Order: sequence, then C-alpha cells, then structure tokens
Amino acid sequence: MQLMASSGVPRKVCVVGAGMSGLAAARELRREGHDVTVMEQRGDVGGQWLYDPRTDGDDPLGARAPVKVHSGMYASVRLISPRECMGFSDFQFVPRPGAGRDARRYPGHREVFCYLKDFCAAFRLADAIRLNTKVLRVAMASSLPRDGARSGYSDVKWMVRSVHVEPDGGEDEAAVVEEVFDAVVVANGHYSQPRLPTIKGMEAWRRRQLHSHSYREPGPFRGEVVVVVGCGDSGMDIAIELSGVAKEVHLVARSTEEATTPAPNVSKLLANHADVHLHAPVDRLCEDGRVVFADGGSGHAVAADTVIYCTGYTYSFPFLDTGGLVTVRDNRVGPLYEHTFPPALAPSLSFVGVPMRVFAPWFFEAQARWVALVLSGRAALPPEEDMMRAVQEGYRAMELAGVPACRTHAIPVVQRSEIWEFVYRNSDLPRMEDWKVELFNAGHFNSKDDRETFRDRDDNDDYSEDVREGLRRWRRQSGAQYEAALAAAASGDHGHADAETVQVVDKPLPAPSPCQV
Repeated sequence: MQLMASSGVPRKVCVVGAGMSGLAAARELRREGHDVTVMEQRGDVGGQWLYDPRTDGDDPLGARAPVKVHSGMYASVRLISPRECMGFSDFQFVPRPGAGRDARRYPGHREVFCYLKDFCAAFRLADAIRLNTKVLRVAMASSLPRDGARSGYSDVKWMVRSVHVEPDGGEDEAAVVEEVFDAVVVANGHYSQPRLPTIKGMEAWRRRQLHSHSYREPGPFRGEVVVVVGCGDSGMDIAIELSGVAKEVHLVARSTEEATTPAPNVSKLLANHADVHLHAPVDRLCEDGRVVFADGGSGHAVAADTVIYCTGYTYSFPFLDTGGLVTVRDNRVGPLYEHTFPPALAPSLSFVGVPMRVFAPWFFEAQARWVALVLSGRAALPPEEDMMRAVQEGYRAMELAGVPACRTHAIPVVQRSEIWEFVYRNSDLPRMEDWKVELFNAGHFNSKDDRETFRDRDDNDDYSEDVREGLRRWRRQSGAQYEAALAAAASGDHGHADAETVQVVDKPLPAPSPCQV
C-alpha cells in the first residue's frame, strides 16, 4: 500500500463500541493523530468477550430489538481458532502466567477478555474510552452536497447523542449528551441481536423457548427434553454440554439431507452420546408441547420442555440514522465498499468488524488502519461512483455464485484469498505468516472430524517443521514483546509503549496484568 503525506489535520472521531474491533479502531486512529472518543455501554472493555451472566429475562428469544443484554457469551465458550492466529500484528495473543489466565491453545472467553484488557493497557487507550455510555443516536449534523460534487468529509459532520447507563442497566435521562464529530466509526459487533427462524406455531407454543443468546449454563435444563435448532458452532457446543444433564437432546439439522447424511463431527457426537438425537428441520410446534420434524413427511415428533434456537445473529445498528443511505436487508449491511465505507458517506462514516469468518483481530486491525489512514489523508478512496460500482459488481458476483445476500459479509465464502488481498491492498500490515495459516487449517480440519476433542488435541508431532519452528519463534519473540509493551506502558515510557518500537529480548519482563483480579 502506497502512503501519501499526512494532511496534518487531526479529526475528532467517535468510535461506537469498545470490543475487539472498537479497540483496534481506537489504537489506529490515535496512531494517526486523531482525537478519539470511544463510547461503550458496558462497564468495561471487551465487547462480547466480557462475560455477562444476566440475560434478557423477559425476552429470552431476543425478539425485541435492541436486546438489553449485549453479550450472548455462554459460560463454557472456548475459541475455535488457535490463539497463535488471533492476535494483533504487533501484540500477539501469547499465554501469560497468573491467576485467572488460561494458557491453552484454545482458551476460554475470559482469556480473550484479559488479552483485550492488556492491549488496552499496553497502548494506553483507557483515557479515550467512556464506559457506561450508551449511544442513542448517530445522525448527520450537516448535509451532503446535492450537486453531485463531493468536497470531502469536512462537509459531513455527525451528531452523536449518548446517555449514561447505570450498573442495573437503567439510563440516566438527565445525563443525555449531544456532541458533534468529524467522523464516526461503527464497531458495535454483530453477535447481539438474535436471528430467529420462522416456524409454524412458535407464537402459540407455551413451553420454554430461547435463543442461544440467552443460554449461559446447562443446569436449568436438568432432566428436560431439549430441542436444539442448529448444527453450527453454538448448536454443537450446547448439545454436547446438555448431554448427560438433560433427559434427551434433539439436535436439528439445517436440511433433511444433513440429517440423513450428517457431517463426520456430528456422526461422532451421536456415537459418543446416546441421549443426543439428530433430526430434520422443525416443521411446526404444537400447543401440547410436541415438536414435529419435517423428516420426509413421516411426522415424527417429540414432546419437548425447551427449544433453544442456535440460529445466529443479525446485524443491528439501532442508533444509526443515515436517512436510508445505509440499510440492513437480508442481513446485508449496504452498500459498503470493501465491507467498510458506505460510498455516499465515506470517509466520515465507516464500519469496522462487520466481516465474518476472518482472522480476528488481524483483519479488523487492517480495516481500522485503512480508516485511520484515509481520515488523515495518507490514503485515498476511489470516487463515490467507482465505489458504488464495485459494490454492485460484488453483489452480482455473489449472485452468480449462488451465495445468498445474508452471507455477503462472510468474506471467504467465495474465495479465501480475498481475506489476504483485502489486508495487503488496504493497509501496510505485515503479511500473515504461512505457518499460522497451516496451524489454523489443521485446527479447522480437526474440528470437522471431532467437535469435542479438537481443542485439546496435541498435534505437534504431525505439524510440519515450518509450523514447529514458527511456534518456537512465536513463543520466544512475541512473548517478550508483549511483556515489554506492558512494562513500558506501566512505567510511563511513552517513547516505547507501542509494541512496534519495543526491543525484543529473549527473557520476558515481568509485568502485572490488569486482568489479574
């Protein structure tokens, strides 16, 4: 990526959300000299990775948007990607000693939260973050030129209305604040608003129904007959966790074909757990408690106590008012140029963290870097017409490939190389090392073989020498870099707090983690 000289004009930028993508945006914007304010509705950073035992008790389906409880993380969640592939380019996700830390290759959710807390500390982002601050509305404070000529982001400012949120979730109406920003980065994530199926009888079924967003632990389902709708990541994990606790678990496939010819990991799950049964999609729910499955017309049914919908999430930006210039239809956020900039509002409005099935936070870091460079004038976007044309061409290519609109932002669904091409085209980040890709692919293959054991398999003997050497180098160099960055930030050494400038040494420097509480 060729960079231009900076315009020298810092921008006042609001970032909505202090999760993984919001912290990436805050760090990159600050590096480019912008005045950054991050608004986070919860009491700490971390987004989804900040576990919340609460649920939307009066709306367990999450049918009313927006949900009150942001995080849908259940207590047993572990990563499905190896930690070596899940770090910022200059602040790797290395294991650290200490109470509450998890050194496993596929750690639990708290370890990711601790890592993000460490990232926040290492790059001194806390003073830019307003916790317990909910964004109520983001709208244009000035209009776009109507003559077709664009004079840049300086002509489009944004009014952001926010409110202080009490620990119990109540909003202090007397503490509503309105501020004007030069630019807004939307980074509120996409795992909060449940996506629900349309099944006959859902409204009339009087027994317990919930979305996986409201699932936390298996205890409340002890002795029950539970139907789990969906064989994705959460559906498989929850079915495994309920096995042995619930009386019966009925796992529902996405199609009759998947039910009759299950994937290897599903077959192995069924073989290992006699109380788990696989079914075709649900045909209807009956008022008497029966769940009827569409298994070739036989009308097979079970009398269930609970139905859990593990059917994913939909993009939701209830605070954003663009006058229809950005919409969410069929779970497609659009139009977005390169999943980041809406052509009519670029670059003063951008999105970081919309793409799915990418290497996070590396991909989000690249998005954030691109946004920061464009806002500082060191990178340029194509004309609005060219961006819109590229968006429409992308839509047509997906349609020809048979990809539904709802999978627009699952980037590798058409071509996996698009992930790398985006990062190298739009940022100056270092390339993803080949050994990390090989390690990721090995884990992905193992998960398709055995969902229960893949996270704890020790395949070191099966890895290539490139992977084994990459792991040795990563542990030595990245661990030292991580510790040195934290130590520099803790000592107030502003000249060396950025991990890029920290000298890598073989002996790690001890530094207390802000997560060790």
